Amino acid sequence: MNKLFKSIQIRGEKIKNRSWVSPMCQYSSKDGYANNWHMVHLGSRAVGGSGLVMTEAAAVEPEGRISPWDLGIWKDEHIGPLKNITDFIKEQNSTPAIQLAHAGRKASTKRPWDGRGRIEKKDGGWIPKAPSAISFDQESQIPSELTIKEIEEVIGNFVKAAERSIEAGFRCIELHLAHGYLASEFFSPISNTREDDFGGSFENRTIFGVEVSKRIREKVGEEIPILARISSTEYHNNGWDIESSINLAKMLKKVGIDLIDCSSGGNYSKQVMKLTPGYQVPFAKRIKSEAGILTGAVGLITETKQAEEILEKEEADVIFLGRELLRNPYWNLYSQENVEAWPVQYQRSFESFDKIKYIRE
Repeated sequence: MNKLFKSIQIRGEKIKNRSWVSPMCQYSSKDGYANNWHMVHLGSRAVGGSGLVMTEAAAVEPEGRISPWDLGIWKDEHIGPLKNITDFIKEQNSTPAIQLAHAGRKASTKRPWDGRGRIEKKDGGWIPKAPSAISFDQESQIPSELTIKEIEEVIGNFVKAAERSIEAGFRCIELHLAHGYLASEFFSPISNTREDDFGGSFENRTIFGVEVSKRIREKVGEEIPILARISSTEYHNNGWDIESSINLAKMLKKVGIDLIDCSSGGNYSKQVMKLTPGYQVPFAKRIKSEAGILTGAVGLITETKQAEEILEKEEADVIFLGRELLRNPYWNLYSQENVEAWPVQYQRSFESFDKIKYIRE
């Protein structure tokens, strides 16, 4: 591979390749703590050759969890278990990254394997917080509209979470500004009908996400890469679109964001998405070109050749792999077709082969 396994330097971090672990919820925490599941899940992807290994969404406050089983980083006690994981990832020559998040109106829900749907307060849930008292859909709770004071508190919690992330050994931070979670809700006119400084115009609706980005950059300094995952469009005629995302990317670049992780959807319950291989790559291409910022492509990227072509065509700078790495944590090692790329502990498994062959029907 010419580019997929070529290193990339972002600020003070040299990341060994451009094939990265996309944040994937595990719904396996208790009170936000990382545990053995997270160690093995994330550690396996590091052993498997991913250049950057990112946690699932880590909530910056308890009410910011998607479910009661989400990972968290809202208190100092969360640092120790995460530090064990980052130490191991670094030992594998991979970069440990964390995604900081607040679920907004999409909080307090069941795990996918429990049937989804909301969890009422009487059953251990809570009342979600959002820019406006508008539910995501008819099955969701009506959230409590955030006051100005509460908005400032949430911004502060993002900054504190970033500080804890650095103490926990993470070398990269991603801000979750996508998928209909809190920042994304602020961005969109279909979920933000506020009439104060955080609503109305495009400039006002983007204040929350831009301010979080700005303050975290000021707090963590110039060496740590900061990424932002955004929904490039929400598939609504009068909602957030690719042009909005390009303008947002320009603003984020000015306050110190280094790369835009280009996803889409999640804020409009009736969205219609045409899911085809690489369906979100055009968003990464446009944002890279028109905003002049590094981008990551994500979404139904499963083949080595496909990933390489995206990079060779300069449609994106890195590739995020999600479900493919759930299926095969060693995707990167197979893709390199180089026995020496494998951990020495595993190399003897190929003694009877001239080279690694990875065949997918």
